[in-house]
Amino acid sequence: LDLSMNGMEWNRDLTQSVHAIREREHGQTDRKDRANGTVSLPAMRAGKIGICVATQIARYVKPTNNLQGWYTPEQAWAQTQGQLAWYRIMEEAGQLKQITERDALNQHAELWANDPAPDTPIGYILTLEGADSLITPAFVERSHAQGLRAIGPAHYGPGTYAQGTGATGGLGSRGKELLAEMDRLGIILDATHLCDESFWEALDAFKGPVWASHNNCRALVPDGRQFSDEQIKALIGRDAVIGGVLDAWMLSPGWQKGVTTPAEAGVMLEHLVDHMDHICQLSGNARHIGIGTDLDGGYGLEQCPRDLDTITDLQRLPGMLTARGYSEEDIAGVMHGNFLRFLNNAWA
Repeated sequence: LDLSMNGMEWNRDLTQSVHAIREREHGQTDRKDRANGTVSLPAMRAGKIGICVATQIARYVKPTNNLQGWYTPEQAWAQTQGQLAWYRIMEEAGQLKQITERDALNQHAELWANDPAPDTPIGYILTLEGADSLITPAFVERSHAQGLRAIGPAHYGPGTYAQGTGATGGLGSRGKELLAEMDRLGIILDATHLCDESFWEALDAFKGPVWASHNNCRALVPDGRQFSDEQIKALIGRDAVIGGVLDAWMLSPGWQKGVTTPAEAGVMLEHLVDHMDHICQLSGNARHIGIGTDLDGGYGLEQCPRDLDTITDLQRLPGMLTARGYSEEDIAGVMHGNFLRFLNNAWA
């Protein structure tokens, strides 16, 4: 979840209800997802979402890169520090609690498993989506000291350390230096957004824990943003967990961004279960799937399954998995257990 990006760049008060945020944005036209948000802290609590992976994200773009972003790595770093300040002030307000190690993770999970109070803080694990804001690989250690526990080396387009969605090419020497620092500090590699060449080079170079925080299956929706079956099998071989993403164009083929609507495409939450089930068929079990969502990650209701109004509706997934024949144990794994197991192993 891009919580700080929504709080800082989209100027959303996430302590309010989703519908209050939509009402305040009514009539605003600076973004296509205005008045279409799906995430707030009260909605997360209502949906029993007690722990999430929360991002810092700020793209550095060279003059030849037409993507939106910051013109220097220093500017991008400063932006991530502003986002970190938002997390810190939410912690001071009792809204969030940063989780950085195994005991705290398990204690917080136990707290949320036992009918928590309505104002219980939501735990968050800090991740960096796209590493270009790290001015040099030496900044990994500084970020680790701030609580950063996962890094996705690339986002969209060409990057400093790896190549992302829509780009091509491998890591290069700086990327391998970044991965070496991550290995040394025990930081999780997030394979999400890596282009194919960078994906395979990263898995070969990196020896530590790997997950994919928000990714779906290329076999169901052909696009380089999705993982091929070979990539999924490689992740399974690393005991990774792949979090299913709810961006509608990644759920249903033939989607045209800005043109197709969820109603026209008939995109439903069941489509996410299709992607989860495909991964389970490749692995022979349900140990490698989880919930990633990326809700409000630059899109809103205009690009969500049409049967989802807010993030609270994730609680409808267990019923869908039951109807597919998944056991209670498997469903508990999908909803929380698989990522908790992964983190317990990564942080042992």
